[in-house]
Amino acid sequence: MLSSTTSDFCTLPGEVSSTPIMKTSPTRIQNHVIQTISELVPSRPVTPKIFPAPQTRKDSSPRRLTLVESNDANNRALSPEQSSFVDDNDPEIANVVLDDEFVVPKTNGFRVVVQKIQVLQKWIRGTKEPKEPVRPDSFLEKFALGGRMDGEKNEKEMKIKSVLIYFDGQLIFIVVLCLFSFVIDTSKNFYYYWLLVITIAVLYNTLMVIGRSVFWKLQNLMPSVWLVMDYVCDVVYIIDMVINAHKGFLEQGLMVRDLNRLRLNYTKSGPILWDILSILPTDLLYIHLGITCEDNQCPCPVIVRLNRVLRFPRMLEFFDRTETRTNFPNVLRILKVIIYILILIHWNACFYFVISYEIGFSSDNWVYSPNRTKDAGTLAHMYIYSFYWSTLTLTTIGETPQPEKDAEYIFVVCDFLVGVLVFATIVGNIGSMISHMNAARAEFQTRMDGVKQYMELRKVGKDLEQRVIQWFDYLWTNKQLLDENAILTSLPDKLKAELAIHVHMGTLRRVRIFQDCEAGLLVEIVLKLRLQVFSPGDYVCKKGDVGKEMYIVKRGRLTVVADDGHTVFATLGDGSVFGEISVLNIAGNKTGNRRTANVRSVGYSDLFCLSKDDLWDALTEYPEAKRMLFEKGREILLKDNLIDLDAVKRKELDDQSDAEKIKRLETDVDVLQTRLARLLAEFVSGQEKMKQRVVYLERHLDEEKRVRLVMGVDGKS
Repeated sequence: MLSSTTSDFCTLPGEVSSTPIMKTSPTRIQNHVIQTISELVPSRPVTPKIFPAPQTRKDSSPRRLTLVESNDANNRALSPEQSSFVDDNDPEIANVVLDDEFVVPKTNGFRVVVQKIQVLQKWIRGTKEPKEPVRPDSFLEKFALGGRMDGEKNEKEMKIKSVLIYFDGQLIFIVVLCLFSFVIDTSKNFYYYWLLVITIAVLYNTLMVIGRSVFWKLQNLMPSVWLVMDYVCDVVYIIDMVINAHKGFLEQGLMVRDLNRLRLNYTKSGPILWDILSILPTDLLYIHLGITCEDNQCPCPVIVRLNRVLRFPRMLEFFDRTETRTNFPNVLRILKVIIYILILIHWNACFYFVISYEIGFSSDNWVYSPNRTKDAGTLAHMYIYSFYWSTLTLTTIGETPQPEKDAEYIFVVCDFLVGVLVFATIVGNIGSMISHMNAARAEFQTRMDGVKQYMELRKVGKDLEQRVIQWFDYLWTNKQLLDENAILTSLPDKLKAELAIHVHMGTLRRVRIFQDCEAGLLVEIVLKLRLQVFSPGDYVCKKGDVGKEMYIVKRGRLTVVADDGHTVFATLGDGSVFGEISVLNIAGNKTGNRRTANVRSVGYSDLFCLSKDDLWDALTEYPEAKRMLFEKGREILLKDNLIDLDAVKRKELDDQSDAEKIKRLETDVDVLQTRLARLLAEFVSGQEKMKQRVVYLERHLDEEKRVRLVMGVDGKS
């Protein structure tokens, strides 16, 4: 029943479904119950008889299941949605009525599902008396659960109850599937922690089921505790099936959250077969075999739970996910291999003990002998000796007693084959993992050996050679031999940028000229930072050198010293920045973009380096940020009185493009034309005024001449 498609027998809470709650009809379920009961008791040709349905009502409307109200005298019929899983015309369930204990108030999605299950359980048990007196059936009366029976009938009663409990367990599982409408994201922590829980349950069943089946003293040590733990693991298995039915999956890069599709995907997957087989109620065989294990009984009845081991792939999934999450994958791989080896040796030890039991203890030197020592009959000695024998045989590294019987030879040959094949594979994997763990050390040693050979070939002095070797040792001690570019090559640019921002952004924001820059430029610059390591006494830069890089101190201590190398002007620590102005190549810098001081490393110092070329490549795509950087650089130089403003202007003119120059010429021409027009207007105005003055003067002169002429004529006369 559990293997049916979930979407066919389950509806979400609150939904109204017209489909049956199970594909299997109630009639088929009841017939299956009766058939199972018939197999448990001596069969005889008796036809089971079902209580007849009440007389058909006068109206032709189909009969519905009634719900008894506690306060109302009248019965209220269930709605069609609530009774959609029941065949209204089925005479076998026509007279199933709920007792007062099953009264459900105002129905909703949850109560509807619970009510359906209660009705179905009530119908399967068949304990409700019919409304009308009917002739009791001899078959059902004989096996009625409430009557007085003798010892044999009580045993049959327990068997029948076990069958009914099995059906109730299936119904409960269906209810759980229907009620929970969550979706589990397998990438979240919840799913990983659940894998840890199911792994513990699987590991318990893998070790203890076979162990308790073979070593009867282990089974009888604390049977109540084993029983509780067994069924706790069964509950974990059932919950695991529910989680698998609600496990989301990706489709076109998006998480699918449709519950029907999730359940359908689970029912069509391969793991559901193993999940169902691992939870089959094989414990029902306890009815025939019993639960307790007698002394010297092998195997014990708990062997019927061996199907619980089929959930082993869930433990493999947990190890795979842990390997991707841990920072120590090599350690986990070795631990995983050790666990597999111990499980294999444990199972082989159990096989050895049970074969010794079947052949007969102490029958020869090969089998286990409980009389070998004083403590040989204890549980600890039984298991330790079997485990010891299994270890020697599978690893083929020790001497074991010679087999004497054919069965013993066959078992030993099989063990040798398993040991050769399995352990050869395991040892090979361990060797590969160990060599992989030492790969970094081997690569480092190869590099250092190459440098040593080069220095030996070129006759390098011992002092310099010692400094080089110490530099390599420092890199190895601080794990700085990683090629970051090679490691991050497989990542997309987006993730690579986020990693670089996480590592370097805090350091980069300490640089004054990069403060308030847009994020895009900072990302470009962060991706171009390179780590450099300087040894004690190394000069990072010297006064007068052309500045081609800027430096950010990650770790270490540096000093600004005079030319003599002894006078210390300043000390630089973690987060200090120097050389940032020189990489901008600002025009008018009085130092000519050369270093103005000597910077020397006191001890081993780790510095992030940004070259001038990398910075300018990044600035080509951000012209506005470039302008802001240059303005900040000029402000810093102006504050320190290290900039020539005239040179800045000349540089600005030289750096102008042809379009800017043409535009500037056009502006100058417009200004000249305006000035010429104004001058021309002034010239014309001056000419008019001049003409007026000339005319005025001419008139004045003419009048004076006329006056003189008149005065001269008067004098002569």
